[in-house]
Amino acid sequence: MSAREAGRAKKSEAFVKGRAVRFGPALIVMAGLCVMAGCIGMPSLAEQERKIRNNELTLRKLEPRAFVRAWGTPTYQRMEFMPFFGLKDGSMVPRSRLEIGESPPGWEASIDAGEALFLAYPDRGWLVVFMDEVFVYREELSADKLHEIGRAWAHEDKFRTKIEQQPSP
Repeated sequence: MSAREAGRAKKSEAFVKGRAVRFGPALIVMAGLCVMAGCIGMPSLAEQERKIRNNELTLRKLEPRAFVRAWGTPTYQRMEFMPFFGLKDGSMVPRSRLEIGESPPGWEASIDAGEALFLAYPDRGWLVVFMDEVFVYREELSADKLHEIGRAWAHEDKFRTKIEQQPSP
């Protein structure tokens, strides 16, 4: 390599290093802003509790712990892996809420699956469902219907294996 080519290589290398030094902090700042933007999408826990107490059950904006803090421990709860049908309004209907072979009205052919957490509050008349900790479904039901669902869960649990009863990681 000639001296002239070596000089060009050093200049190119210096240019790349200088660029990395300038863009490195910018990338860190951008990553921080993205993380903050993700946090901004979820209201504070106190705000979530207020909305729950006012029956403003906004999908994808409430956490399970906010329900427990606002309404207390649910009368019935269940956790299991579940397929969900995606609707045009952004809600996700759990397969267990449909008759075998039926699809929900408004279904747009999207299907997702994940760890489902069902919280049943007969005293409030609500069944709320989370998929992978995201609030995706709510259904207003009579206390009798919610108690029936809770009894069915208890009956099904009698036949679950120990592996099925262990919480997933």
